[in-house]
Amino acid sequence: MKFREKKDNKKLKRISLIVLIVIVIVAVIIGIVIAVNKSKEKYTVEKINSSDINYYRIISDGKSGVIDRNGNVIISPEYNTIKIPNPKRPIFVCIYDYDATTGEYKTKVLNEQNQEILTDYQDVNTIEIKEIVSSIPYEKTVLQYQKDGKYGIIDFDGKEITKPIYEEIKNMPYREGELVVKKDGKYGVININGGKLLDYKYDYITGDNYYSTDKEYALDGYIVGINDENGKMQYGYLNSNRDQLLDTTFDKIYRMNNVEDDDNIYLVVEKEGKTQLYKNDKLLLDNDYQSINYNEDSKLLILQKDNKYGVTDLNGKQILNVEYDQIQIPGNYITATKEGVTETYNLSGEKQANPQYTNVIMTDNENYYIAIDSNDKYGVISRDGQGIIPNQYNYIQYLYDNYFIVGGDSGKSGIVNDKGEEVIPIQYEVIQKLDNSDVIQAVYGNILELYNKQMSKILEMENGKLEVNDNYIKVYSDTATQFVGTDGTLKTDFEIFPNNTLYASEKDGKWGFVDNNNNVKIDYQYDKVTELNELGFAGIKKDGKWGVIDRDGNVIIQPIYEIPEQNGEPSFIGKYYKVISGYEEEYFTDDINE
Repeated sequence: MKFREKKDNKKLKRISLIVLIVIVIVAVIIGIVIAVNKSKEKYTVEKINSSDINYYRIISDGKSGVIDRNGNVIISPEYNTIKIPNPKRPIFVCIYDYDATTGEYKTKVLNEQNQEILTDYQDVNTIEIKEIVSSIPYEKTVLQYQKDGKYGIIDFDGKEITKPIYEEIKNMPYREGELVVKKDGKYGVININGGKLLDYKYDYITGDNYYSTDKEYALDGYIVGINDENGKMQYGYLNSNRDQLLDTTFDKIYRMNNVEDDDNIYLVVEKEGKTQLYKNDKLLLDNDYQSINYNEDSKLLILQKDNKYGVTDLNGKQILNVEYDQIQIPGNYITATKEGVTETYNLSGEKQANPQYTNVIMTDNENYYIAIDSNDKYGVISRDGQGIIPNQYNYIQYLYDNYFIVGGDSGKSGIVNDKGEEVIPIQYEVIQKLDNSDVIQAVYGNILELYNKQMSKILEMENGKLEVNDNYIKVYSDTATQFVGTDGTLKTDFEIFPNNTLYASEKDGKWGFVDNNNNVKIDYQYDKVTELNELGFAGIKKDGKWGVIDRDGNVIIQPIYEIPEQNGEPSFIGKYYKVISGYEEEYFTDDINE
């Protein structure tokens, strides 16, 4: 008996050891799978600058092709259209045999040698990016393919990222690099690495469209929907980390995107005709409201219930009870009307007795407040309420330092300082500060003027047009071109384009080109010319038509193109000029009359 017991014990020990080994192996496998899935959750969206672009789409006689940055034809213009998902790389999706009546077409993918590639896959195509402003409206690292009516994704080298298991693949709104996919009749979300982000269980998925100045759409969340047993869509919400904040039990959900708060999410929900407000996953306002609206200037909420109005702050603190017939918050005051009587409150809800101003608006400078009186006239006061600029204008906007844009009775605008002195006369139809610069643009009639930060005039040009670039501003007309730095100083073309070989030059109303020592290289024979662009091509204009030269001064095309004025001064690559279309990506063409 003892011998048998020992033998059984040894057998049990062996079995236990085997079980333990199996458990360890399974745990390791599970750990590897989890690690792989976690690694797939991370993805990078490729950024492409203009200097990175190597390939451009062309249209000639209504057909599409491709050129490189030197103007050489890579793909002859013989296709209905061509998509270039990543213009840094030679991947060209060519659409042909398009049938306008059925919408059907064929595709093939070519490389820079005009060779067909990715032939192991059927119906390879781009994945379009929607709801995101981009000059390249496609996912930049992956393509979709089809097999037996199902779709999958591959990379540009033909590596399979997912099997063809989806009924549908489309870009996730507002989130480049993420894809909404449909499997077994339900939607989920994967990324461009194939990592599953949201399970395939929804009947509806979209983004909440939250945009952050610092993080762009990275904090955009997911609004999801599931049809209930009656076929009615019920909505829920997940944040950008895919944490479920609200279950799919609401008739409607939208995010208050005008609340500039990257740390908190404000969600207005409707259920059975009643409106509530959630802050993240916590119910903030639950009082069966008809509507809840956010006022950006005051950072307060205007509530409506039973056709009466009240005010709370973003933490749900009551500022004014819901008992007024009308409420307006145009600035630092609340005007509330009840039974025909209008009262004024500050933003804390304290009643103001006989206020001097109907509204006071904060500016970006804590020393200045824009004050509006009972006659709807604008002025400026200090933070202690002392008058700085009299209330005599129809409009005032703080500019910077001690300057203000003002509007007079004539409908014209000018600039005054904090002493009320006109530093730029009130005579302009338009006055504005140009973005990312210290330059003021002022327009009256057909005259364009630019001023620097000290309010000194930089230049004046008749029929002038603006082209604002990263580090300079170009001002041009049919007869003149000038350059201004973003600091408001006049610049020469030698300073703006130090690496160019030729420079535009004007003499006696005619234009030619000089080198960097001002030696004439192309005679003054044209009505207008452009500077060499970053690819080494410049436009030449004569008798109302445009042509092009290269960086060595060789004429590629004599002036034959009639280019619409709305395109501005043309940009060339070889013999092709750029066309900016309102409904599709930019392209180049050699059509004489575009």
